[in-house]
Amino acid sequence: MHKILKNVDKVVFGRGSFSQLDEIIEEKRADHDHFMVFLVDKFFEGKPLADKVPVRPEDVLIFVDVDDHEPTTQQVDEIRDNVKKEKGIPSGLIGIGGGSVMDIAKAASLMFTNEGSSSLYQGLNLIKNPGIYHVGVPTISGTGAEVSTTAVVTGPEKKLGLKCEWTPFNQIILDSELISDVPKNQWFYTGMDTYIHCIESETGMYKNTFSTAYGDASLALCRDVFKGENCGQTPENDDKLMVASMMGGLSLTYSEVGVCHALSYGLSFVFGYRHGIANCLAFNHLEDYYGEAVQEFKGMVAQHKIELPKNLADSWTEEQITQMAEVAYNLDHMWKHALGLDWKEKLTLDTIKDLYRRL
Repeated sequence: MHKILKNVDKVVFGRGSFSQLDEIIEEKRADHDHFMVFLVDKFFEGKPLADKVPVRPEDVLIFVDVDDHEPTTQQVDEIRDNVKKEKGIPSGLIGIGGGSVMDIAKAASLMFTNEGSSSLYQGLNLIKNPGIYHVGVPTISGTGAEVSTTAVVTGPEKKLGLKCEWTPFNQIILDSELISDVPKNQWFYTGMDTYIHCIESETGMYKNTFSTAYGDASLALCRDVFKGENCGQTPENDDKLMVASMMGGLSLTYSEVGVCHALSYGLSFVFGYRHGIANCLAFNHLEDYYGEAVQEFKGMVAQHKIELPKNLADSWTEEQITQMAEVAYNLDHMWKHALGLDWKEKLTLDTIKDLYRRL
């Protein structure tokens, strides 16, 4: 079976395009109970961007705290339950922030029309009813969450996405002015998420001409941003990274991610590492799988003077390593892409434990 790709319905790209948000969502305000919910990264509370959010008196504005942990099913459920209790079902939901906020927005949009905890829907095509209208506004680029078909959340038992044809945003706004002041380390870690998406997408059994075309274009832009003659955080490179993130997200959507992402899920679940840095920590030790790409990655780390934490495994218990390995091992679709249908004959739980011990 070939994948049927559900893409974002509408895209607007350009510096200053955030100012069009009110106009964009106007036509949807008559739906359901006639109010919008704005989910904004708590980082922006009290900052200029918060004042530009087009909140009307009937709307709900929620500042979402994702500062020190990955998105959780509990957060999604609480947003849905509190809003429904106080106001009803929104006309739409707008997520403004990084990948974590956008994943929460995508998941919450589904849960307003589906009963029970979002943890019940972690997996492929488990959602029963279409969600509400939802808009994504990235304020950092690299996660690909703005175009992916998955809302990745951590539940009581696993880190796994809500993935179905109704997950992608109905509209995204790509305004590179919003990413101009991202702290350098976060800019690098999240940008490398896009780079790693493309490397993994193009080096596995599900790679194809469609995903490779997007991946190649994204990688070229990433190399301009992170290793070209004019690399670094500049307005032109902000434009490039925003487009690279979108294309990288589309590349992985029509292919798959692999070893690095499987390991990063374990790191995030057990220790709460944010996704970007978790990928960097793992990819730094995966030359066995990704060869020259890891060498290129290390060159970019050195060029931008990024200090990746070292010798982390020295402080981990065997129980923690086992728990991470079990989380990673259960991501069958990632290992299948990376190693083939017979991946269980090539890799064991102990192999994965050894990979974590490299960190």
